[in-house]
Amino acid sequence: MLKTVKKIFIICLCIFAAFAAQNTFAETGVPTIKAKHLSLQGEPLYKDGFTHFNYVNPNAPKRGGIIQYAVGTYDNFHRFALRGSCAAGYAYSYDMLMKGSDDEAAALYPLIASEVEYAVDYSFIILTIDPNAKDNEGQPITAEDAVFSFNIIFEKGVPQFRSYYADVRACVLDGNRVRFDLDAGDKEKMMSIAQFTVFPKRFWEQRDFSEPLIVPPLGTGPYRIKDYKMGQYIVWERVKDYWAADLPVNKGRYNFDTIRYDYYRDSNMAFEAFKAGEYDFRDEKSASNWATGYKGKIFDEGRIIRAEPPDESPAAMQGLVFNIQRPIFKDIRIRRALSLFFDFEWINANLFYNQYTRTRSFFQNTKYEARGLPTPDELAILEHVREFVPPEVFNTEYQPPVSAGDGYIRPQAREAMRLFSEAGWELKNGKLLNAAGEQFNFEFMIYDSTTERYLIPFRNNLERYGISMHIRNVDQSQYINRLRSRDFDMLNGVSPAMPYPSSDLLILWNSRYIDSTWNMSGVSDPAVDYLTDYIAAHQEDEAILSAAGRALDRVLTWNNYLIPCWYLNHYRIAYVNKFGIPPVRPKYDIGLDTWWPASGPASGVTYAPR
Repeated sequence: MLKTVKKIFIICLCIFAAFAAQNTFAETGVPTIKAKHLSLQGEPLYKDGFTHFNYVNPNAPKRGGIIQYAVGTYDNFHRFALRGSCAAGYAYSYDMLMKGSDDEAAALYPLIASEVEYAVDYSFIILTIDPNAKDNEGQPITAEDAVFSFNIIFEKGVPQFRSYYADVRACVLDGNRVRFDLDAGDKEKMMSIAQFTVFPKRFWEQRDFSEPLIVPPLGTGPYRIKDYKMGQYIVWERVKDYWAADLPVNKGRYNFDTIRYDYYRDSNMAFEAFKAGEYDFRDEKSASNWATGYKGKIFDEGRIIRAEPPDESPAAMQGLVFNIQRPIFKDIRIRRALSLFFDFEWINANLFYNQYTRTRSFFQNTKYEARGLPTPDELAILEHVREFVPPEVFNTEYQPPVSAGDGYIRPQAREAMRLFSEAGWELKNGKLLNAAGEQFNFEFMIYDSTTERYLIPFRNNLERYGISMHIRNVDQSQYINRLRSRDFDMLNGVSPAMPYPSSDLLILWNSRYIDSTWNMSGVSDPAVDYLTDYIAAHQEDEAILSAAGRALDRVLTWNNYLIPCWYLNHYRIAYVNKFGIPPVRPKYDIGLDTWWPASGPASGVTYAPR
């Protein structure tokens, strides 16, 4: 909303008075706040002067190693390349300006940047680079490195980055201070800038940042590459003289001298390798493996421990994603009809041992999940987009289709065929045909063969009613390339878990970011645009966020951009009995980077609940 100069002046004076003890005027004369931390909403959990996060052992020994696994392959060491598949463990290479904890949704603490100063209207932020900050060759990290990092991603990175930060400009104030100006004051965007990854300029300025990297990079983080065989394994070694090892955000973390990832062709091979003792830690994704596969001498003797620590984090929306840019999926009636053939209850009982719960919300496990009918506050927002949204948004609570779980879905199939008929498709001679006599057929793209076990029952249900679904298994590189170019009909995708309705929703759903790989469905919808813009503009108003988040949830679910799958309210992890583990775990993560190798077999060690 536009404000008069007088109103701005009065507001700034009020805020300035409230923070008089810590505020100063930056070069522009706009009141600012100096701080050691940033928090999107309310006060951060950790106050100035804290020494370590609550979920670490600050005295954990640093030694030994851990072996993990990855599925597929990799062909470079650069996650920001516009093509290729990056090696596992990439995040260990580089540090951010500031870092969050795994106990909070949106708070940041010093890492490369030791302090911040920001305008009370969030129109700029100044970050002071810690004078002790060094890259992995011992050279200082400078403000120039930070500006270079922002500009190189802006110029050479993915298109959605350029769109999101189009109103941001970066400049060096002096050797250790960098300033970012935002044309429109935006606290969340300001905080995302503070989490920016820093790359050493001298390494990258002579390289094409958009291309895959086939030599180990010069990093700024706690680990660097020690050994590798492209596509087969990679070994990271802890940087012994890592300058930030004892900072509060890192104390008690990164305790392994080496972290190795071995690559396996598929999940089945990886599981067999784990049972053979080839690696140390497994985050199990297969319900069947968890229910029946963890048996034998190594388990009976306690050499491998299984644990199910509760998962308190928001649940991601995993689903079978429609590419609605394909003509065959543009009609919402078609998408709803196909969802009726996905028999979750039968799949859960017969393939997953009833371990899962059906996902029904893009804010699952949070207070922003839409339940019941819209509240008056939600209706006030939804009225602005009534003409663009399905009528059910206003009068029906969304629930995914439910079957009896006995394998017979005739009631669901009858409704599906009614929808197909409305959309111009008819069942003739065992095939579902359109007016031109063309059969309804599409391709489902996967890269992991384990996915087929629940796609085959879906395909079988479709075939009974004349629909042809071809499951195409491609290698991981081809999968990534086709995803980026949206060259697919349908695939198994994940919409990231959202602890609150953040402006990240723009990249996920807003049409300005339709080229984003996160907008897998290719959504370009005026109602979704309005709601995501509205949410981004009200990040500090919890009442508005609550109503707008639930309103958006209703619009997304009733548009059937995907067929919802399932989630777990706990982790399924297994690990070799040789680790020390802190007594408290982080709220939103397993906390593997806080573990350490025990001096001998850690008999009796279990993963402690919160």
